[in-house]
Amino acid sequence: MKFLGIDCGTQGTKAVILDVERGVVLGEGNAPHPLTEGANGRREQNPADWVRALVAATRAALAQAGSDGQDILGVGVSGQQHGLVLLDDSGKVLRPAKLWCDTESTPENQRLLEHLGGAAGSIERLGLAIAPGYTVSKLLWTKEQHPEVFDQIAQVLLPHDYLNFWLTGRAVAEYGDASGTGYFNVRTRQYDLELLRHIDPSGRLERALPALIEADQPVGRLRPEVASQLGINPQALVSSGGGDNMMGALGTGNSRAGQITLSLGTSGTLYGYSDEPRISEHPAVAGFCSSNGGWLPLICTMNLTNASGQIRELLGLDLADFTRLVAESPIGAEGVLMLPFLNGERVPALPTATASLHGLTATNLTRANLCRAVVEGVSFALRYGFDLLRDLGMPGDTLRLIGGGARSPVWRQLIADLMNTPVVCPVHGEAAALGGALQAAWCWSREQDRPESLDSLTERCVHLDPASRAEPDPARVAEYEAAYQRYRQQLRESYGVA
Repeated sequence: MKFLGIDCGTQGTKAVILDVERGVVLGEGNAPHPLTEGANGRREQNPADWVRALVAATRAALAQAGSDGQDILGVGVSGQQHGLVLLDDSGKVLRPAKLWCDTESTPENQRLLEHLGGAAGSIERLGLAIAPGYTVSKLLWTKEQHPEVFDQIAQVLLPHDYLNFWLTGRAVAEYGDASGTGYFNVRTRQYDLELLRHIDPSGRLERALPALIEADQPVGRLRPEVASQLGINPQALVSSGGGDNMMGALGTGNSRAGQITLSLGTSGTLYGYSDEPRISEHPAVAGFCSSNGGWLPLICTMNLTNASGQIRELLGLDLADFTRLVAESPIGAEGVLMLPFLNGERVPALPTATASLHGLTATNLTRANLCRAVVEGVSFALRYGFDLLRDLGMPGDTLRLIGGGARSPVWRQLIADLMNTPVVCPVHGEAAALGGALQAAWCWSREQDRPESLDSLTERCVHLDPASRAEPDPARVAEYEAAYQRYRQQLRESYGVA
C-alpha cells in the first residue's frame, strides 16, 4: 500500500512515496519556489508556484519509486504554518500569500494584542499569545493596506488548506494548522469569531472561514484533472493534512507523549505531543493543537539556517568549508557573540530586532569565529525555548533532530552539549512529507473500516539512525552553559529580555 506525502515549505516543495506495509520510502522529489522579500519585513510567495512545485516534486518521486502512480491510495499535505491565502468567489487567488516569516504586519499584530489585553489577555482568551507572523494580523493588514482586495475575499485559507483545495475542490481546515492562525481557541478547538468581527464587523471574515474537520477525516478525492496532471490514481483519498510542524511530529514518531522534535530548518522549532492542552504563561510557547487529535506545545525561532546561510554566502564558503570553520573555533567563539535576528525574532519575542555582533577584537575577528558565532547564536535561542518547554513539564530525554542543520555532525554535537540531552536523527529526514504520507495512510485505513493506529504506523515507518546519535559531554556542557549565560546577559543589556 503506497501513499504520497507532500510538504510545501518556504524554499521548496518535497514529495515522498511511502510503502506502509514495508515501512520504507520508495521515492523522493523536490522542486524550489521563489520568495519575494522586502526590507520592511515582507515575505510573500505566489500559490501558483506551490502548485507547479507540487506537480514537479510528485512526478520526480514517482519516477524514483518506479511507479506509474496508479497504486497511490492516499495523499497527505503538509504546509508552512500561518501563511494567508485569499480567494475570491470564483476560487481565484487575490494576491500573493504572506508567509509565516513575514513581519510587515507587526504594527497590526501589536494593536490586536493590545485589544486582547496584552500577552496575558491573549493567552487567557486563545491559549496562546498572538505573534507577528500569525495569520490574524495579516487579515487586518490586508483590510487597511489593500481594501480593494479585502472587499473580494470569499475564502481565507492557510497554505496547506489551499493545496487541499487545489487537489479536491473542497475548502476545509483541520485543528492543528488552524490553531496557528491567531483567531482560534486552542482549549475549545473553535474559531474566535468575535476577534474576526473586531477586525471586520461586516462578518465577511467569519463567512470566509473553512469548515473544520478532524485529523483522521478525509478532505475528499482528487479532481480528475489534478490526478491526470500528477500522474496518480484518481481515486486517491486526500487526508486532512496539517501544518509543517504538526506533520513533522508525525514523521519523527512524535505522536504520543514522551518525545521532543527539534527542527533545524529555515526556522528552528521545538515541539512535543500532549493529550491535553498545555498552556504556558510565557508568550513564546504556543499551545497549538496537533494533527492527530491532541496538542503540540511548540516554540519557533525566526532565524536558523537562513542566518547561517547568509554568513556562509557572505564569506564565500561552501557547506563543507563552513562546517570545518565552525569546528575550528572553540566553544564561545573566543568571545564573539552574534544575536542573529536577521528577520526579527519570535523566541525571544523581538519582532523588530536586527542582527548584531558583540565582543569583537583585533584578535578574535576571524572567519572561523564568525561561523561558530552564528551557529551558536541561533542555537542559543532554541535552548531558550527548550527550557520553557521543560518548565511546562514536557519530557525531553532525547531530541529527535530534523532539517538541513541536522545533517551536520558538528551541529548535532553542539545541540547535545548545549541542551545537555542526547540527540538522534530519523533515517528519513523529510519528516513533514513523511508525516503527510503517514496521516494519509491512517485516514485511508479508517475509511476502509480496518483502522490502524497512528502509533503502529509510525513504529513501522519511522526509523532512527544510530550513527547520528550524539551524547552530551560533561566538560563541553559546562562550557556551553557559560556561553549561553553570556548570551542571556547580552539579551538583557540590548533588549531588556529576562
